[in-house]
Amino acid sequence: MRGVELVRTGRTLCYDDVTHSGKIVVALKETMRLMEEIDEVIPSWPIE
Repeated sequence: MRGVELVRTGRTLCYDDVTHSGKIVVALKETMRLMEEIDEVIPSWPIE
């Protein structure tokens, strides 16, 4: 498998780099989902 080339650095990503980046994306999406859920339960901050 050929790696993905980065335009900025010219470095080729290996399989582990791509896998790690995918895990970061999943973690960020889950964080955003949880933040929306929290915002529904606690509409304003600080709680009065």
